[in-house]
Amino acid sequence: MDEKDRVEERLATLQRVLDGLMQRYQQRVPDVGRLVRVMQNEGLIASPAEIENDHIAFRTMGVAPLGIQSLEKIFLHYGYQRRDFYTFTEKKLNAFWYHPPRETFPRIFISELRVAELSAEAQHLIRSYTGDVVTDPVASLDLDNAEAVDRFLHQALWHLPTWHDYQQLQAESEYAAWVIYNRYYLNHFTIAVHNLPDGYNTIPDFNAFLERHGFQLNQAGGKVKISPDGKLLQSATVAQMVTARFAEGDEHSIAGSYVEFAERRPLDEFLHLPANQLRREHRREGFETNNANTIFESTYSSQTHEKETTN
Repeated sequence: MDEKDRVEERLATLQRVLDGLMQRYQQRVPDVGRLVRVMQNEGLIASPAEIENDHIAFRTMGVAPLGIQSLEKIFLHYGYQRRDFYTFTEKKLNAFWYHPPRETFPRIFISELRVAELSAEAQHLIRSYTGDVVTDPVASLDLDNAEAVDRFLHQALWHLPTWHDYQQLQAESEYAAWVIYNRYYLNHFTIAVHNLPDGYNTIPDFNAFLERHGFQLNQAGGKVKISPDGKLLQSATVAQMVTARFAEGDEHSIAGSYVEFAERRPLDEFLHLPANQLRREHRREGFETNNANTIFESTYSSQTHEKETTN
């Protein structure tokens, strides 16, 4: 097999991994199916295949041998390239985004909690779970086996947390609590709205469409999150609540995953191009710290509790 064939084989494997992620994600987030249906009913798309997935995101614990350095190996293997680094001071997070091997694939955003900056009690609690993992789990994973990778991304890396421990972590870091239960479950996928029909192809217009159909938006920092250059606009739904079974067998409703929306406007040098000639490379790339900082809060109680009282 020559190099070109090997690349194609890896991209085919990547597609199967992404399909597996999206399949389970849609099962956990009913908003996805409902959103696709209303987009079709209103004529925005003819089929789900027309939706452009701007990016997907994962959350991790920044403890050896886990964190970004472990999870990113999966996507680097398939040809993704690590790009910009981001830091979130108040939330104690680091993140990178990864450029896809082809523009038909989504960008990837991986964040990790800086566990060492938490209180001694929270650190001890987290390590009482992550201590189950003594070697880098990706190092022994057959990355050319899509089914194996899919299983890994949905399996338990540590023992099931207790409700008490979950609450203890949530009081200090809602991100930590989300990861301790949800692990590598896909945190969100992102609909690129800029290629939708006129009247729906900006974040303000798409937000209005979402609210007309009863979707609740993350209001942290405002419903529309705008980068300083004005070329990256984002919004997100509030995470849907899922029934979680904890270690003692008791069940509680906790934040699951959500849907994000992105509008990437053309770079100045490509403003002259007609809309039907604009490609991904003509638009604003990367991410924005302030935007991402508030979108993280789609799973936070300040947003989800509001949803519970509204519904």
